[in-house]
Amino acid sequence: MSDGRWRMQPRLPVDLDAARQAAERIGGQIVRTPIRYIPSLDLWLKCENRQKTGSFKLRGALNKVLSLSEGQAAKGVLAASAGNHGLGVAYAARERGVRATVVVPAEAVRVKVEAIRALGATVVEVRGGYAAAEAEGLRRASAGEATWVSPYNDLAVIAGQATVGLEIAEDLGWGQTGSEWRLYVPASGGGLICGIGLAVKALAPEVKVIGVQAAAAPYLYAHLRGENMSQVQERPTIADGLAGAVESGSVTLQMLPALVDAIELVEEREIEEAVVWADRVASEIVEPSAAVALAAALADRGGGRRVVVLSGGNIEPSLLERLRESRA
Repeated sequence: MSDGRWRMQPRLPVDLDAARQAAERIGGQIVRTPIRYIPSLDLWLKCENRQKTGSFKLRGALNKVLSLSEGQAAKGVLAASAGNHGLGVAYAARERGVRATVVVPAEAVRVKVEAIRALGATVVEVRGGYAAAEAEGLRRASAGEATWVSPYNDLAVIAGQATVGLEIAEDLGWGQTGSEWRLYVPASGGGLICGIGLAVKALAPEVKVIGVQAAAAPYLYAHLRGENMSQVQERPTIADGLAGAVESGSVTLQMLPALVDAIELVEEREIEEAVVWADRVASEIVEPSAAVALAAALADRGGGRRVVVLSGGNIEPSLLERLRESRA
């Protein structure tokens, strides 16, 4: 598939060239994660759970931090995170030699919080969930404390996440085949799915890009259906990395309709079962926020080829053990 068909797509604020530039910028500092085939289910797994820092978030954070001007970098960087984005920002800041501050919910998974500290970042804990952490981070950024690194509302971050899509397309030969595929991607603020979508739709428009959210936090699901996200009633979810509302005016909300074919929802029980399936059947450790996409793909009985992005593997060990025992 030539890039010509991509030019027929709606004009977007970040494009395939930006994704390729990001791949060049960060290529020497990330793992090109494997894509594994499960023959019994005709299912492919893109294993970002094996990425440095344990999730895809490193890609976007590195692309953003490495592309900062000297003046921006000198101020240090600031982020809000439930865990994985903070890990990516802390790692990227260490690589560039700049200060990093990460605001996290007091309820964040402890293994992630301690890993952020171990990478040299200053951690600020805020009560009230991710929404409160993001509000505090944005307050500090507006006060000029440091350069803000959004987990999704940033074109450089989205371009970095798009490198996942570039790798999948290359590894599976998309653009050289007319076969239909369905690609399942966890979705929260939209940085990953919009990044993957822009790469995949440029190279293989026939691929169906499907975002997956926990039914307890269906913000992008509501947005894609034309509903008001402010009316969403969020409930607690085991998929902590997908919790929290999307920032008003986020660029991902503009991009989503052009790049994503559907958003699906999965229940808590399905997420838990997918974590255990990954462990027992695929020998992959995934966190609940990554397992949402796997849960949707496992429930897909439509036949045909399916690809799942296992977006992260930073699960609290005690939680993994509890889930294993509950399904022994």
